Amino acid sequence: MKIAELFHSIQGEGKLAGVPSVFVRTSGCNLRCVWCDTPYTSWTPEGRDMPLGEIVTRTVEFKTHYVVLTGGEPVIQPEAAELCTQLKQHGLHVTLETAGTIHKPLAIDLASLSPKLANSTPYFRDGGRSAQAHERARINLPVIQRFIDESPDFQLKFVVSRREDLEEIQGILDSLRNWSAEDVLLMPEGIDPETLRARAQWLVEICKDTGFRYCPRLHVDLWGATRGK
Repeated sequence: MKIAELFHSIQGEGKLAGVPSVFVRTSGCNLRCVWCDTPYTSWTPEGRDMPLGEIVTRTVEFKTHYVVLTGGEPVIQPEAAELCTQLKQHGLHVTLETAGTIHKPLAIDLASLSPKLANSTPYFRDGGRSAQAHERARINLPVIQRFIDESPDFQLKFVVSRREDLEEIQGILDSLRNWSAEDVLLMPEGIDPETLRARAQWLVEICKDTGFRYCPRLHVDLWGATRGK
């Protein structure tokens, strides 16, 4: 499996924010978000091919109960199912971080679903050459619904750049079943603490009005846009 990085940190986002976790970051993605904070797994994928046994061994050596399979888009990796199975065999809690565009049966504990909004489409990056394909692929409601229905736990995490994003978010939620407000997390878009704080001011008020959760980015607050943190 092509791995961009494997490291021990804390979960910075979502229901498990603050929990010490091992991050297994795969390289390669089927989307091209304009604000992607890990371009080394998407726009310009890096990393090396690692045997599953090495991935599992290195993960277990950290002696942490929680592991996060992230990317890029880990579901596109052919070995994703076997990796999750092996991690579970070691008694680990497995979070899958996915855009929810592709479904695959996986042995996970938490599906962290991050549907990409229109604010992610790269209309003006690289001459817009990736915009059309990204726009076609960024939302797959049947796949999101399957993850909701089949996962032991899930969260719907939306990256919010502007107030107008809430209309699109509500449209997506209206098309889905079996969720509650506490499953919906609104996270400000940004890769520096200043931008996050500015957007948090109005995003928190929206959360108060809707009952959705405000989702911080603790790793950015602590370390900024630094790899391996």
